[in-house]
Amino acid sequence: MAFRLFVPILAGATLRERIIACIGATIGIALTGAIGGLVLGNGPHVPLLVAPMGASAVLLFAVPASPLAQPWSIIGGNTISALVGVIVAHFVHEPVLATGIAVALAIAAMSFTRCLHPPGGAAALTAVFGGPAVTSAGFLFPFVPVALNSVVLVALGYGFHILSRRNYPHVPAPAPRSAHGTIDPPARERVGFRPEDIDAALGALEETFDIDRNDLERLLRQVELQAMVRSHRTLLCEDIMSRDVISVDEQAPADEARHLLLDHNIRTLPVVDGEARLVGAVGLRELTRAAEAVKGVTSTAATASASAPAMSLLPVLTDGRSHAVVIVDDDRRILGLITQTDLLAATARAQVANMPTVQAAQ
Repeated sequence: MAFRLFVPILAGATLRERIIACIGATIGIALTGAIGGLVLGNGPHVPLLVAPMGASAVLLFAVPASPLAQPWSIIGGNTISALVGVIVAHFVHEPVLATGIAVALAIAAMSFTRCLHPPGGAAALTAVFGGPAVTSAGFLFPFVPVALNSVVLVALGYGFHILSRRNYPHVPAPAPRSAHGTIDPPARERVGFRPEDIDAALGALEETFDIDRNDLERLLRQVELQAMVRSHRTLLCEDIMSRDVISVDEQAPADEARHLLLDHNIRTLPVVDGEARLVGAVGLRELTRAAEAVKGVTSTAATASASAPAMSLLPVLTDGRSHAVVIVDDDRRILGLITQTDLLAATARAQVANMPTVQAAQ
């Protein structure tokens, strides 16, 4: 149990993510170090100047989704903190007192300007203890090399994350909205916890967490879904899907698809190609657009495998747009179809089966 102290605390961290972070930090720090040497000369002070950038690189490349690692946090936090350090060093000549005041004021300045960045504290200390190189630069130091290095590091991180297919700058998921243009939240957001519950929980814990509030809500929604999938793991798509699926060829006239929808009283019609492979789906909504053939109005079909947990379809069938999920094999040939009604019936049956038996009092 003692070794639990050495267990990484970052949720979602993988070996691949750490390797990517190491490669990015190597390139970023080498480049910022070179810039520091070119601007202020290759002296013993260069490692000291690069030190805050090393801390910024840890955040930028290892936890790019953190609010503390976003572009304004890195550029604004380092620059403003360095400026605060220069100002404090100019007026306070007692080193011990100056360091405390510089870091404290840097935290306050970053908080008010919404660019809180932990390495900013190091930037403020560097401005106080930087020696002759910083002193000679004066009030230019926060901008060259600190701001310049920060901009270069962020630009490098932006390009690096694009190449490694990671999201940066991190944009929190927008709050879910009704697909029908009303103020009601989507169906899946009307059950379980609410946004105000998150605010109340954060207030009760009285702690600050390094995660955006919308990301936290999205994470908790996914936790709810995974818990539901686990509790209904034995119920698979193949257990509840309709197998006699009405479909239409993509070259068929649009009127034929419309008649199939109305005659069979269905809302989603899978569209197949000449080899009976799924290429999309149409409904009356798509068929309101003028088109001679079904192919011209086909939209993307929601799909799943027969072995997938049935409850994993909840996010799709409650998004306000999708009415059915097409079950396909590895060759995209149709095996079945699951509608909102199918899933609702299966969920209700599972709930009834799990209810404890109530015996009448004798």
